[in-house]
Amino acid sequence: MGLKQNLHNFKEKNKDKKWLPLFNAFHTFLYAPNEVSHNGTHIKGADDLKRTMNTVIMALIPCLIFGMYNTGYQHYLAIGEINSVSAGFFSPEFWTLANFWVGFAKTLPLILVSYGVGLGIEFIFAIKNGHEVEEGYLVTGMLVPLIVPIDIPLWMLAVAVIFGVVLGKEVFGGTGMNILNPALLIRAFLFFAYPTWMSGDKVWVTGAVERTKEIAEGSTADVISGETILGSLAQGQEVAYSAWDMFYGFIPGSVGETSTLLILLGALFLIFSKIGSWRIMLSSVLGALVMGLIFNFAADSGWISESSKFYSLMNTEFWQHLLLGGFAFGAIYMATDPVTASQTNKGKWIYGFLIGFISILIRVFNPAYPEGVMLAILLMNVFAPTIDHYVVQGNVKRRLKRLKTKTA
Repeated sequence: MGLKQNLHNFKEKNKDKKWLPLFNAFHTFLYAPNEVSHNGTHIKGADDLKRTMNTVIMALIPCLIFGMYNTGYQHYLAIGEINSVSAGFFSPEFWTLANFWVGFAKTLPLILVSYGVGLGIEFIFAIKNGHEVEEGYLVTGMLVPLIVPIDIPLWMLAVAVIFGVVLGKEVFGGTGMNILNPALLIRAFLFFAYPTWMSGDKVWVTGAVERTKEIAEGSTADVISGETILGSLAQGQEVAYSAWDMFYGFIPGSVGETSTLLILLGALFLIFSKIGSWRIMLSSVLGALVMGLIFNFAADSGWISESSKFYSLMNTEFWQHLLLGGFAFGAIYMATDPVTASQTNKGKWIYGFLIGFISILIRVFNPAYPEGVMLAILLMNVFAPTIDHYVVQGNVKRRLKRLKTKTA
């Protein structure tokens, strides 16, 4: 009781100080604020925005830990220290501390830069504008390291985070006012500003870029490659990974995007906690399956020549598109962002379906960058308010029509 009283006295004494939002941000990170409503009708709840964000982070932790192991595993596999390309959840070759420490050493700096730069900007804007620090970046700060290449230079990541937070959030008014998903906006900035670090066969396995430079200089003859499955299919190459490898996540890719199994577990957790919209998740999957079936039909019917650069991805089994690239991760953790997604129930079905449909469409017809979920979600972020507008207007018209019928 004495500690609470001292903190209250401290806040009252310094309530006019510019830096007080910074103190409040750290004070309320683990403890709920003791301010309560006194007038009017209000709803009492056990959670708040910060607790909601922490719940999403909890759903991301399994993907993060698995991704650290997979980062090391893919590294040693690429340099030849591991001979098998088939792993399993009980494989001693995968769950070794050597794999984990490689992934931990490469992922931790990404997390520190993401949170350090992003939260730093949030604090600066809160102090400058005299409002409380908003907790929206808590999830964004964890998402960003999970969706970028493992060897992305830290200064590039810092520049992208500044761009995403300032131009993607703060100019719109901060958390709850942005129209685009900040994490995807950061990734899009990296893709368009530094494309050689966001695509190709060297950026998805740690050490591949450095080894390529050594090969070019003639200091080593060992070739290291980290081509993703989508990259291989886009070039018409054979894939050495089984469907189970894709489902479990023992494949090259971004840290958090490879394991569909753990992403599904995270989805169940978000649905159970009523944070993630199951309508958006399910409709995204349905949209991707429909587009995949259309492409399979086009490939099987001979509409597309086997020599076409689009044929390999079009001929990929429609359900395998759900296991490849960042589709599952995007559909679960980013398409369901409550700020940038549709708000109406019918709008969520339309919004999610179009995300899945457009994701596979972009993936197939853009072989230079065979991943479409990022662009699809950003595109639908822009159209989400329009979808909700027409859904609401449709409901209004139906009610007016019923009213006229009853009064006639």
